[in-house]
Amino acid sequence: MTGETDLQKLIAHMRPMLDPEPYVFCTFASKSMMDLAEYEPIGVFCETEGVTAILPVERARELGLAEAEWFRRITLTVHSSLEAVGLTAAIARALADRGISANVVAAYYHDHVFVPEEKAELALETLRNLSRNSPEQG
Repeated sequence: MTGETDLQKLIAHMRPMLDPEPYVFCTFASKSMMDLAEYEPIGVFCETEGVTAILPVERARELGLAEAEWFRRITLTVHSSLEAVGLTAAIARALADRGISANVVAAYYHDHVFVPEEKAELALETLRNLSRNSPEQG
């Protein structure tokens, strides 16, 4: 399965779902991905400055990092292709118009949008409205 590439279809069928779990973005200059595995990250990325991990708040708390800003994950449940053009831009624009920051992680099947916890419900509503108002829906 290669996923959808048509932007209008992606937006119309993205069916955003809000994860109830809050997450924290953490960075570690001296920990490896193996060291972090026990903390059950839902995302890990190696950067020059260190390893970034997206951890559930409870696991971040074990490392003394739960006081960082909390984010909620909105999963776009449409199977988007990694070669799709414009979905991230459309999502980011819709959220930016409402003053909501968006940290998008594209995985193989779905895109995941991390938004500040206090704006999660507004972000979910915004993305649902974007989908409902898509020309593909009409």
